[in-house]
Amino acid sequence: MTDEFRTPSAAWREMARGNTRFVAGEPSHPRQDVERREALVAAQEPAAALFGCSDSRLAAEIIFDKGLGDLFVVRNAGQIISESVIGSLEYAVAVLHVPLIVVLGHDECGAVKAAIDSEAADAVPLPPHIHTLIEKIVPAVRRVRGSDPELPDSIEVGREHLRDTVAELLESSELISEAIAEGTLAIVGANYRLLEGTAVPDIIVGVV
Repeated sequence: MTDEFRTPSAAWREMARGNTRFVAGEPSHPRQDVERREALVAAQEPAAALFGCSDSRLAAEIIFDKGLGDLFVVRNAGQIISESVIGSLEYAVAVLHVPLIVVLGHDECGAVKAAIDSEAADAVPLPPHIHTLIEKIVPAVRRVRGSDPELPDSIEVGREHLRDTVAELLESSELISEAIAEGTLAIVGANYRLLEGTAVPDIIVGVV
């Protein structure tokens, strides 16, 4: 892949084009043949990294109409920043030289809903590992809720949490922040709409 196609703007443009094909029901299913599989044995050169929720409805390569070797994908429930996530994304930037990180949240997120429900007065205690997972979403719940006695809408909380996720990634990784400052990397935080199939940018760090 030539350098002109390794820029953040080119990488996001291709991601957006793939999502447009998926939404239209006209995916091209690129680079999924035997020849592509064999060509990737020795090395990989993904065009972007994607960090998203583990939700079964967020199959990254399908949503963006990509093929084998196109995306370096990191996923966990609720797209929660952790040491393993940061390490994986730093590997994508420093070793694989991806020019783009897409952080992908979505509506109807189970982890977001669990975080909201945990703030109810009659909330049932969660299993310890699930509690540890969703506790990073709770600050977003509280900010969106404010002084309202009613629990907030999950879509609003999901958007707030997406912004928190991008901010925490930047705060936690000097390597990623420096790459953005140098112009070799950008981050697009997007919300995936389950019904429409669209990945809608919400926050962009860097130039795309």
